[in-house]
Amino acid sequence: MIDVLYFAWLRERTGLAEERIALPAGTTTVADLIEMLAARHAAAFANRQTIRCAVNQEFADPSVVLHPGDEVAFFPPVTGG
Repeated sequence: MIDVLYFAWLRERTGLAEERIALPAGTTTVADLIEMLAARHAAAFANRQTIRCAVNQEFADPSVVLHPGDEVAFFPPVTGG
C-alpha cells in the first residue's frame, strides 16, 4: 500500500485530497503509477507535463521506484518570490 496525496487543482479534479492504493503487479515506478492514476482520474492527469511529484517529501522523477509505505504527492508547479 502507498498513500497518494493531491494538491491544488489536482485535488479539485480528482475529488480527493488523498487515497490509499494497493499497487497492482507491474506498477513499480512513479511513471507506472501516473499511468494507472490517469486511467482513474483522466481530467487530473490530462496534461502530465504540468504535474510535479514528490515521494516521501522529496521531488521525484518518473523513474523513481516505489515501495510499500511510500507517500506520493502530486501538485502543480510551484513558484516562489
